[in-house]
Amino acid sequence: MIIPGSSSAALSRHLSSELNRDIASVEITRFPDDECYVRLHSEITSDVIIVQNTHPDKNIIELFLLQNAAREAGARHITTVIPYYGYCRQDKKFKQGEPISARKLAQLIQQDSDLVITIDPHKPVLDTFFDIPLLMPSAVPVIAQFFTDKHIDIVLAPDKGALQRAQDTAELLNSSYDYLDKKRLSGDTVIMESKTLDVKDKNVLVIDDIISTGGTMALAIHNLKKQKAKAVYAACSHGLFIGQAVTKIKAAGCTQLISTDTFESSHSHISVASVIAKSLHSYSPKPKPI
Repeated sequence: MIIPGSSSAALSRHLSSELNRDIASVEITRFPDDECYVRLHSEITSDVIIVQNTHPDKNIIELFLLQNAAREAGARHITTVIPYYGYCRQDKKFKQGEPISARKLAQLIQQDSDLVITIDPHKPVLDTFFDIPLLMPSAVPVIAQFFTDKHIDIVLAPDKGALQRAQDTAELLNSSYDYLDKKRLSGDTVIMESKTLDVKDKNVLVIDDIISTGGTMALAIHNLKKQKAKAVYAACSHGLFIGQAVTKIKAAGCTQLISTDTFESSHSHISVASVIAKSLHSYSPKPKPI
């Protein structure tokens, strides 16, 4: 049975269809003091899949309560699907006195989990923080599938660190790939140095794992349009779209902005349900040592 968190209602429905599993009846409300109340109305008799993000902060507490409610109701095996793993970027101490947020969150999540699945975590090192099985499938195949009829000529990463994602996407689309030269000055200030690419009269796809404030993507699109790109599409696994992100991206000349339903919005035109289902079908737990 699938237990949907409030952050992932649409994805839970898609996953229910992919797996042919029922969706549990769940009551999730807030008390007057904003504390979270969770109650499972469906009978839990065996295995469950909980689908809930860990962003923003309220969703973390909701996830923990859903996990505990499932255990208390008699769930034998809990798979926790975290479409977007919040706090993943703090995977080490950058300054003295900081927590390792990604690791601490992993420790709490696994207390009531037997298996965790998360899509395209920002830092692959995440798997070192879990003592239980962790699956990290990529949304690239379903993103590429969406763009098969867009006649994409070149796939670009917004920086060199994201080049592998662009390459993987390009191979599925049978197109070329490259990256843009980006330099981050602070959390919300990015400069993009000139890099001349042969994009004139071409359809370009810029792909990243996360679009947050939209500054990086807007700069990339602006530069590509200056170089006479015919069309510039923007795509990501996790569309947070904080503040004026969408406005900035559209103003830069974006042809179409696309994200998946790991973080649900009006731009979530791609579902990762099939990716999650495939991971579950192919997962084979390792036998415990005697």
